[in-house]
Amino acid sequence: MKATVYNQEGKKMESEMVLPKEIFEVPVNRDLLYQVVVSQISNRRQKVAKTKDRSEVRGGGIKPWRQKGTGRARHGSIRSPLWIGGGVTFGPNSEQNFKKAINRKMRIKALFMVLSAKAQGNMLFVFDDLKAEKPKTKPMVKLFDKVFAKKGSALIALPSNDINLIKSIRNIKNVKVSQARDLNALDLLNSKNLVLTKDSIKVLKETFIK
Repeated sequence: MKATVYNQEGKKMESEMVLPKEIFEVPVNRDLLYQVVVSQISNRRQKVAKTKDRSEVRGGGIKPWRQKGTGRARHGSIRSPLWIGGGVTFGPNSEQNFKKAINRKMRIKALFMVLSAKAQGNMLFVFDDLKAEKPKTKPMVKLFDKVFAKKGSALIALPSNDINLIKSIRNIKNVKVSQARDLNALDLLNSKNLVLTKDSIKVLKETFIK
């Protein structure tokens, strides 16, 4: 498969790039992709919800009323889940574990599937190189407007941690920036378009094909 290559001015170059077959021509297995995406969503889930059980609720050190003779039901503590303000039964707590294990081969296969789908769906944009001498957002906005501005959100995968380039891109609306070696299926699916450089594709091969 060949891809059109753009230069730093957003113009198409005469020569096309041949994409690695083992990365960009992988058939999609929906069941495998679903498993990997669900595991990644679960592994990113934070333990935010927290309720108190009856041992954590304040008060209730004394029996509300005597056991017999009042005509009322028997109760031992106002911290009981039966009482308003009492503990919560089977509520969420900080001990919950949402982690789902997926092996490395499955994660890489799912990544290649999404990369292949992006390439086949004309949602992959390859640049000869991307550089920024100073952290300026305006030149990058103009560049991306020429290439894919009206085609939805985008993820920029850089070959290295270029601070000036990252600062130039990170404030652009609907555009996210990452390193090629950190790409995963979930992040790719959350953005419609993918932007790579020639060096980023080399990093993909070196990182994920062994």
